Amino acid sequence: MSEEITGSEKVTRRAEKIGTVTSDKMMKTVVVRVDRLVKHPTYKRYVRRRSKFMAHNEIEGVSIGDEVRIQETRPLSARKRWQVVAVLRKASK
Repeated sequence: MSEEITGSEKVTRRAEKIGTVTSDKMMKTVVVRVDRLVKHPTYKRYVRRRSKFMAHNEIEGVSIGDEVRIQETRPLSARKRWQVVAVLRKASK
């Protein structure tokens, strides 16, 4: 985490990721899948990699297929270190 000191206050920038909600079956928790492209070291081609993050969700109406922005936060449980900040795009029905 990088910290910027501006005047008398300290501003902490937290990591953010954009992903798709894959599960909303838990109370106040969603599972977010984040896709990224990584260049293969030998073949020099781009390969898709995906990670799943459990995120705390206080926003009402977040469902499977929604595109959300998650932000790093303090540990909230054994596997939950992210929180949902905003819903970028709702899933098409």
